[in-house]
Amino acid sequence: MLKPIRKGSLVETAIESLRQTIESGEWPVGTRLPVEAELSEALGISRNTIREAVRVLVHVGMLETRQGDGTYVRANRDAGEMLRRIARSQLAEQIEVRIMLETEAARLAASRRTDADLKAMTSALDARAAAGDNLAERIRHDEWFHHALVSASHNRALVELYDYFSHAVSQTIEQTETDSELPEPSQEDHELLLAAIRRKDVAKAETLSRALLTPSLTVLKAKG
Repeated sequence: MLKPIRKGSLVETAIESLRQTIESGEWPVGTRLPVEAELSEALGISRNTIREAVRVLVHVGMLETRQGDGTYVRANRDAGEMLRRIARSQLAEQIEVRIMLETEAARLAASRRTDADLKAMTSALDARAAAGDNLAERIRHDEWFHHALVSASHNRALVELYDYFSHAVSQTIEQTETDSELPEPSQEDHELLLAAIRRKDVAKAETLSRALLTPSLTVLKAKG
């Protein structure tokens, strides 16, 4: 179970020890944590350090402190740590997730988009085209377009999930735009996707969305 902490930042190491115990399933969601004195003895650190580590895990949503009752496991994943793991994942894996999210978003957007959604997507693509050789601006407006497309799905859970994944989205857009070995989705590719969404062609929107990143994914997989 918990092993005594011997080196490194005591608070950070205590956080990691508690997080691992939760993620391993030893303390399932709903479990009441041992009291501070027991945790302090098990880890070999002060109660103040335990208190600070618990405070951090409460802040990120893994733990919940109930006044006069104790501290309970609220979630078995640290959202911040999950984002860091996503950032450390391979580009091909990130692109696979983007394809899944954006293809479903395009399919839904084609049947649910409003005039306001079309205006937002059109503005983003017009700005992308106007950016020309200004790579930073082109990337920024590319991101704007994809976020507007996902918003047009009118699925709040999908929008939240995409926003949560947005850092990895930014990374994949930048790499496909800057890596000469990766096929870059063209302005025309984006315009054709928007046209399919505009005319509410669900099947075509789904196909075109998937086609935006599939060539890059194919190259990455071929490289191993």
